[in-house]
Amino acid sequence: MTHNKNEDEYFARRDAELLRQQRAAAQQAAAESERKKHHMKCPKCGYDLITHDWDGIQIDQCTHCHGVWFDAGEAEALMKTSAPNILARVFRAVAKGVTRK
Repeated sequence: MTHNKNEDEYFARRDAELLRQQRAAAQQAAAESERKKHHMKCPKCGYDLITHDWDGIQIDQCTHCHGVWFDAGEAEALMKTSAPNILARVFRAVAKGVTRK
């Protein structure tokens, strides 16, 4: 059986494309696995974060170090809320280790 140059080039291109797709899929799976490991984990100590609702704003707090974390736009939304002294109330509760249900 003889192979011509065009067949060899075709299969080389096809193999290279399959390899590229496999690598991309492996990288995507690794990135997703890494994201899942860190989702809702404290960036400071690595313990679990729990979410509290303060007047419609979701605030994440660490169960270990009690750090408070805001997602994009949450701090600004909290400052714009019409609830009186909301920031003071949130930080007072955090300082006491008390969370609002």
